[in-house]
Amino acid sequence: MCRLLLIVDLQLSMSPAAAGNEQLKQAAARALQLPLADITSLQIVRRSLDVRHKNPQLQLKLKVYTEGTPLQDLTAPPRYRNVEGKPPVVIVGAGPAGLFAALKLLEKGLRPVILDRGKPVEERKYDISSLLRERVVDVNSNWCFGEGGAGAYSDGKLYTRSNKRGNISEVLQQFVHHGAHPDMLVDAHPHIGTDKLPRILARIRETITGCGGSYHFNTCVSDFIVKNQTVLGVEDAQGNQYEGVAVILATGHSARDMYELFHRRRWTLEAKPFALGVRAEHPQALINEIQYGARLSQADEVALPPAAYSLTAQVGARGVFSFCMCPGGIMVPAVTASGETVVNGMSNSRRSSPYANAGIVAQVDPAELSGYRKYGVLAGLRFQQEVERRVHVPGLSAPAQRLVDFMAGKTSATLPKTSYIPGVVPAPLHELLPAFVGRSLQAAFTHFGGKMPGYLSQEAVLAAVESRTSSPVRMVRDPHTLQHVQLARLYPCGEGAGYAGGITSSAIDGIRCAEKIWETANG
Repeated sequence: MCRLLLIVDLQLSMSPAAAGNEQLKQAAARALQLPLADITSLQIVRRSLDVRHKNPQLQLKLKVYTEGTPLQDLTAPPRYRNVEGKPPVVIVGAGPAGLFAALKLLEKGLRPVILDRGKPVEERKYDISSLLRERVVDVNSNWCFGEGGAGAYSDGKLYTRSNKRGNISEVLQQFVHHGAHPDMLVDAHPHIGTDKLPRILARIRETITGCGGSYHFNTCVSDFIVKNQTVLGVEDAQGNQYEGVAVILATGHSARDMYELFHRRRWTLEAKPFALGVRAEHPQALINEIQYGARLSQADEVALPPAAYSLTAQVGARGVFSFCMCPGGIMVPAVTASGETVVNGMSNSRRSSPYANAGIVAQVDPAELSGYRKYGVLAGLRFQQEVERRVHVPGLSAPAQRLVDFMAGKTSATLPKTSYIPGVVPAPLHELLPAFVGRSLQAAFTHFGGKMPGYLSQEAVLAAVESRTSSPVRMVRDPHTLQHVQLARLYPCGEGAGYAGGITSSAIDGIRCAEKIWETANG
């Protein structure tokens, strides 16, 4: 038997153009002071891009194998069980929280019954195309509602800081198991892409139904079956009832009708901080030059991905930050009802659009919404709705302004070409946005221009309004059982419940809720 020597945690910093397999072997041999012939294979464990000092470098963590061959990948595929006839768990919402809860239930031997107000992802794309073509919003099938939730047609970014809440690797491995590229297991900022996500969602559906779980699309939950403060199931708008040993409520941050239902039934909600602002779009070439510098070698320029950025500023007591940055992406209408305007961003796996966009949003604390106190815990929701209606432009067009004009407080006479398919129209965003939001954004943009010289460009355009970064309402749950504080066997989950923000953190929360249900059933 040949001897296998494994050298762990070798750190290398390399030019992107010089990071081919053979160059990596040569660099590893030099770092370890070994003959090149002794290195039989190497494996990238972690990969990130450092763009500081305008000298982009790949930061790599490697496992280096000598005198043998590398061990097979020890990541075991998920072990799903056949759950036909097993106790059902009703899951309301087929976004990442609901789907990853369902996958965990399969592992635990419980049967997921998934209800979603929207359509399967294959049909949903036609409604989105129709929305862009005919400018008519289907309130149940759009960029926010349908299989995959808001994340399915956003960007597929899987970076999160929620590592204390659960196992991020489990989420990434599930995606890879269902068809995502294995590179996402090593990239510091993993990304799937909107073009890849639908097929992955379909494979997840095949896994769930193949093991005995079920889906019910075009099924909008309108009420809960409650007895003695215990949730026994749900009822849809047609009067059909679905019962289970537990209900996971994972409806997403835009299911306002669910907050209204809770409010009417006097079930515990609480107002929470959220954020609101604009989506800023620049030419991707400009962001590349700002982030990478203008003196790249041709080889590095080809090897580098479209540049991203992450920005934060503190304006008094208010935080302003970039959100859902989409390099090589496009802006999209994330409306869920007529009479409102909402913008978001997405990008495909290749990130090949000539534009870069990001939400630039200011934190909003419920305590400062004094004019909305009559709405109680729904104050933030009403504020959010009012801003979306105030900026509304008929026909799905978005109100927009050059960044330099926003800073100067004047309406743009003309606008540059943008990626926003329904089109943009000049508007005084500095007047349409709430005054405290506009002032905070202006101060933050000054700060961002200092951090990224060239960011305050005549070519940069702002579109409004970026308002669905997170829910302004939380469905309060017990921190230990994860059940609603008033309603036993109801598990508020994910972004809509106010406990996550993004695909990965929502998936983690879904996994946690599924595990708690299993623990309770077997406790």
